[in-house]
Amino acid sequence: MSAPEKAFLEIEGGDRIPCLFNPSQLTISRSNRWTGDSMPGRGVPKLRYAGARPGTMAVDLFFDTTHSGASVTDHTNKILAIMEIDSSLPGSNTATNNARPPYVTFHWGDLHSFKAVISDLTLTYTYFSTTGVPLRASLALALHQYEPANNYGAQNPTSGTPNPHQVHRVLAGETLDRIAARYYGDATRWRTLAGANTISDPLALRPGSLLSIPRLEDLA
Repeated sequence: MSAPEKAFLEIEGGDRIPCLFNPSQLTISRSNRWTGDSMPGRGVPKLRYAGARPGTMAVDLFFDTTHSGASVTDHTNKILAIMEIDSSLPGSNTATNNARPPYVTFHWGDLHSFKAVISDLTLTYTYFSTTGVPLRASLALALHQYEPANNYGAQNPTSGTPNPHQVHRVLAGETLDRIAARYYGDATRWRTLAGANTISDPLALRPGSLLSIPRLEDLA
């Protein structure tokens, strides 16, 4: 049995920050803006499309260094540093105060986020040594889309994986058999999805969660 792939953050420029533990869940959100002018004496106005809003991703990361006794800040500080201005990035000009933090991309196996900036970060230390060294922490990240993207959660064509899995975001009321019928044309393939996503209770799908949809050719 192969070892599970570790999630990591790729920083603009190519550096990577590996996650000590893979997240238990992540949430991707998108929204479009629609407007309509209300007028006295008239009913509901017809809406018109007013553009797309940037996508967002929320992910919680967990860090624990109790096995080594080293401070967990050795790991969390690397992510905190991403929110600092980097004047070496393209387009930076210190003379005009035109500078920004780098963008990041979240990777986990076949899942790759859009390029995003960290808009919010909440770091909580949850366990300390007897001398006050922080040994355990949780870190909540809110990522905000940095530039247009053609896909959300899809395979990055530069990652080197020749046959990427599809990723499906669960909608309210969906079941594994319905999702299997959609992608495989066979509702009995729900067990394939359950196994690929380590789902113990196929009736307890959480709306908004992401499912990996493996290719049947890869399972043969």
